[in-house]
Amino acid sequence: NELPMTVADVVEQIKATANTGTPDFSQVATTDEGVYAASDDYGTSYYFRGAVENNYVQFAGYYWRIIRTNGDGSIRMIYDGTSAYINGESSNDKYIATSVYNVSNDDNAYVGYMYGSNGASSYNETHMNTNNNTIKTIIDNWYKTNIVDKGYSDKVADIIYCNDRSVNTGNGYGTSVTYYSAYNRLNMNKNSILVCPQKNDAFTVNDTTKGNGVLTYPVGLITVDEVSMAGAVYSLENNKFYLYSGSSFWTMSPFSFSGGVVRIFDLNNLGSFGGRIISNASGVRPVISLKSSVILTGTGTMDDPYVLS
Repeated sequence: NELPMTVADVVEQIKATANTGTPDFSQVATTDEGVYAASDDYGTSYYFRGAVENNYVQFAGYYWRIIRTNGDGSIRMIYDGTSAYINGESSNDKYIATSVYNVSNDDNAYVGYMYGSNGASSYNETHMNTNNNTIKTIIDNWYKTNIVDKGYSDKVADIIYCNDRSVNTGNGYGTSVTYYSAYNRLNMNKNSILVCPQKNDAFTVNDTTKGNGVLTYPVGLITVDEVSMAGAVYSLENNKFYLYSGSSFWTMSPFSFSGGVVRIFDLNNLGSFGGRIISNASGVRPVISLKSSVILTGTGTMDDPYVLS
């Protein structure tokens, strides 16, 4: 019998296997490249890259894949369906829904997970966290039904989910052509970060020290930086790594407002990321984090996932 251990113990095991250095983010990761370290908003994060086979979790009646540890010792994971899937397997079961990111797409405001005023004449008015985008409402409703109502909410950490609305070019409001920082970072420079550049974009529930404190529930989406770290590259195919699902799903990272429409990064059916018009439907995969004190058994494999003890 396996001995129970805390999430903090699992984090130490993951940390012990970490590679040194930084991988080449201009290359897809099609094999099991293991674990690498990077700074996040809380300290050092350890992230899984490629066709890894030891990042499976079973929680709240669903399967999840660990994206990375958070610097505070919690574990960040993405929804992966009602059963376990091998890397490269296609299934719509990996989504809680298929949805537009937002119904409206004709203003810079709608790059936000939450947003302020469309037609506003300043960046700050545009990106106030006042209104929910369509996808946030779907995720919140799912979380309430499947985590809160089933009694699992005390296991979930209040951690930053980054909707990086910092601007690369343009002014970020109204119908001004704007390219957001992730576009430059990931498409042009092939560089990924885990630190959220602006506090206003660091979505949290109660934490107003590091985060914005505006979320109803501690749940969000993956960032395109995390997708890159996991092994995807802009416009290069990769159907081997652990995030591949066979069709497209949303990230939380703004791409641009150009051609009169908002684009958000998605991971597409070929396993590459790019900008998707937000009024086009795509898969929804919630991301949550397990507290460091949660007790688990298992070894993290598909046949023996980490499970609440």
